[in-house]
Amino acid sequence: MEWLVNTLYYVVPFVVLLGVLVFVHEFGHFIVARLCGVQVEAFSIGFGKTLWSKKDKKGTEWKVSAVPLGGYCQFLGDADASSSTTDEKAEELTDEQKKVAFPYQNPFKKLAIVLAGPGANYLFAILVFTAVFYFVGKIAFPPIVGEVFKDGAAEAAGIIPNDRILSINGHKITYFDDIRKEVELITDGKAVVELLRNGEKMTLSFPLKEIEVQEYNGQKSKRPMLGVKSVSTIEVEQLNLSLSGAFYEALKETWDVTEATLRGVGQMITGQRGSEDLGGIVRIAEMSGDITKQSGFLDFLVFMCLLSINLGLINLFPIPVLDGGHVVIYLVEIFTHKEINTKVKDTLFKLGFSLIIALMVFATWNDMVRLFHRWFA
Repeated sequence: MEWLVNTLYYVVPFVVLLGVLVFVHEFGHFIVARLCGVQVEAFSIGFGKTLWSKKDKKGTEWKVSAVPLGGYCQFLGDADASSSTTDEKAEELTDEQKKVAFPYQNPFKKLAIVLAGPGANYLFAILVFTAVFYFVGKIAFPPIVGEVFKDGAAEAAGIIPNDRILSINGHKITYFDDIRKEVELITDGKAVVELLRNGEKMTLSFPLKEIEVQEYNGQKSKRPMLGVKSVSTIEVEQLNLSLSGAFYEALKETWDVTEATLRGVGQMITGQRGSEDLGGIVRIAEMSGDITKQSGFLDFLVFMCLLSINLGLINLFPIPVLDGGHVVIYLVEIFTHKEINTKVKDTLFKLGFSLIIALMVFATWNDMVRLFHRWFA
């Protein structure tokens, strides 16, 4: 019976989460393709065997497929769902068909269609954040410890997960981000932390430990840090924002998430952050299940927005096969007024596909190691 409960908590929310985000992403490609006069052959949620399908009046086959780990929007003239290669039979299309076939569009239209997927993910997050901020209130991460970094100052001092930090050196801590701000103001390298653990207040005094970080200008520096990570649970602050105010806060929140993600990726590339932080599909399923079990619908909705932003951003990375790889190719074609050789593009897309597969395998390995430690530690 327990396996059934876990299935409801972990599998169902994960499928719903991924299904919504994939639909949003692919619908961005779809709607702009339609506006650009490109024929969409298929719109699928999932891969593999078709479980359900229906054709609309304009010839698009809408379908749900068996493997719910993505989706695609395939255009007329494409040999595959990623638009990385042209169908060998594309030359046999009539002149009228070529007018609506993707390979025969100018690079400006192709660029707009490709950018529409990540753009839809960002728009979805901004609109949902706006609605949440306007109708519910401003969300914030509470100063509760979710994870303690190994060999950090917090671990040495005895801080543990679920501790709520109340103040640092006498200064009140309201949000998790306040921890970083207060620690940065410490000049003597010592912290006096008041925290709440199981309903009891405690005060710990200890020296901070320096950790190497990368600044916004790309330079590296060592900074004293506490060594804690936030929980995924959010709290709501009633601010009675106007619609324009909620929209502004939504834009700000979206930018903050984007900036933090880019900073984290940069730290992994430069070796300042361990690659064990790289997670994949299993990690998403784990987090969506944990949020479903421990929190409410609002937390799940916010998590969906955060994931939508990350999905949009990652798809903009200049890796062939991803939307960002297509963007680079179309920009080159726009500025050179020449189409890149088909063999060159095929080689680039094969390399990009190999890189994506390698990253997926590595991320899944990290996820399984993490689960092993979670279950058996």
